Amino acid sequence: MNTNIVPSYKTIGYILVVSTLIVLLSIQKAQKATSDDRDDELKESHLSSVLGEKIEQENVPEVLGEKDEAFKWTNAMLSWQRTSFHFQPQMNWMNDPNGPLLHMGWYHIFYQYNPDIAVWGWGNLTWGHAVSKDLINWFHLPIALFPDQWYDVGGVWSGSATTLPNGEIIMLYTSRLLNLTQLQSVAYPANISDPLLLDWVKYSGNPVMFTPKDIGHEDFRDPSTAWLGQDGKWRIAVGSMVNNTGLSFVYKTSDFNNFELLDGLLHEVQGTGIWECIDFYPVSLTTNDGLDTSANGVGVKHLIKVSLQKTMKDYYAIGTYDPIKDKWTPDDPKEDLGNGLLIDSGKYYASKTFYDQSKKRRILWGWVGESDSQSTDLLKGWASLQGIPRTVVFDKKTGTSIIQWPVEEVESLRSESYDFDKLKLEQGSVLPLNIGSASQLDIVATFDVDEEALLSMEEAEGDYNCTSGGGAVSRGVLGPFGFLVLADESLTELTAVYFYIGKGIDGRAKTHFCADQSRSSSASDIEKLIYGSDVPVLHGEKLSMRLLVDHSIVESFVQGGRRVITSRVYPTKAINGAAKVYVFNNATGTSVTASVKVWQMNSANFKAYPLTGDQL
Repeated sequence: MNTNIVPSYKTIGYILVVSTLIVLLSIQKAQKATSDDRDDELKESHLSSVLGEKIEQENVPEVLGEKDEAFKWTNAMLSWQRTSFHFQPQMNWMNDPNGPLLHMGWYHIFYQYNPDIAVWGWGNLTWGHAVSKDLINWFHLPIALFPDQWYDVGGVWSGSATTLPNGEIIMLYTSRLLNLTQLQSVAYPANISDPLLLDWVKYSGNPVMFTPKDIGHEDFRDPSTAWLGQDGKWRIAVGSMVNNTGLSFVYKTSDFNNFELLDGLLHEVQGTGIWECIDFYPVSLTTNDGLDTSANGVGVKHLIKVSLQKTMKDYYAIGTYDPIKDKWTPDDPKEDLGNGLLIDSGKYYASKTFYDQSKKRRILWGWVGESDSQSTDLLKGWASLQGIPRTVVFDKKTGTSIIQWPVEEVESLRSESYDFDKLKLEQGSVLPLNIGSASQLDIVATFDVDEEALLSMEEAEGDYNCTSGGGAVSRGVLGPFGFLVLADESLTELTAVYFYIGKGIDGRAKTHFCADQSRSSSASDIEKLIYGSDVPVLHGEKLSMRLLVDHSIVESFVQGGRRVITSRVYPTKAINGAAKVYVFNNATGTSVTASVKVWQMNSANFKAYPLTGDQL
């Protein structure tokens, strides 16, 4: 990070205040004042809950924070929390991934970044920037975009990249005024021949999109990657809401300077609130290849993902896009956005994909925030990370969802491996896996449940729910069973990731996949939730899971990536050499056989700019 630049953009921002206020007068005259049913006159951003600030907005969960007695963290505990192979900046605050792309052999990730301190601050939001050859080892580059213009003096907010057929790159982003009004603006590389894309230029005609009529001035955000329509013009989706109905506008452009708001909506769902970070892209029904964002036609469905501020979750649905009407329709209205499928059941938000043309795959990034207190983040000097990049494909077996899986490059970090074949876990048993320190692991496993117990479901509990089912200590006939990771020897600290089999309403087996953080730490001023959902297990499939453990994050993939849970945990005892891993079976009515393979994981390389000649 170039700290010498920071004072200059702040100074520019203050100088621009007067001109900003003049512009505000003209903008506000053209806008209709909103008077909807929201509780707040000024809505807080989705990041306020992370900071532990009270939100007066209905249904926003209160986050554990400063009200709890502060735990006395040691330097050893805090330094252990920093991950070793997940992307995060060298210091300070990070949130949404923005504009990921591949250019001249380099993967680029931009991200919301406060260069001053390890907390979110709307006036300080910039675009951080890093590059990689393999999505695992990264070089931190200078900040790409600062809030240094009248139209973005309130922050350079989230946006997306579009790579045109001629190789030109267009970056659309939300720019914010001092009165919180959200506009959309354009930036592009100063030198497209630079593989690192170090310098960026903001379009002289910014902003290019103003808040539509009857829309709240801060309810217009996060432009999507553009896709090419049948008429040869580009489309962009922008999130918004009206009277608590979440929706997506569609804009049309031929030059990315002039934008036309189309009459219809891409989609809308009542009761979902503001839609943030919209992602809209095609998936192939016949192959495992990713598709260019403009692909359409036979054998193609379209996925729409929205980040819902009121739940801090990313929902998605699969359906059909009509390129004539520029309208998307879900395959199953009962599984529409806000009601159905989650990208991740855990701590994962503001996700964003891009098409990797070099390997014909679609790659997903997602922001993984902290679950500790703001004061602890200030002690650490950093906050938040990005989840491991994941490939995304259509689940052709279920025909209703996607498969997410860590990019293959993460396997390059695997080192010493341990095999545990056909471990017999009797009812109520806990078995240690002797692998040494267990802070950085890649675990794959399959579980076989006693066939007779599985067929005899009369005593199995129905209507089980991970989040309200009592966690890993709550014993049932056919669960829970799975792993205890980041556990100490006395099992006073542990994070449980497990299966639980109950009965569905049809009387058949229903499998749940859960992550229980309730005993993950002795500290009280952190969030300790239980995450999870049900997961389809098709005929002939074994129960399987994969866990990526990297200090304070655990990413859990079940049934080949059919469902995913991301957990942030902060043990005080189960750190360094004291961190251990166990398999367990807490069921009362069945034994379980587990086959497990564990790899120790090396650390990725994170280096600062400038790059040397042999690194280019």
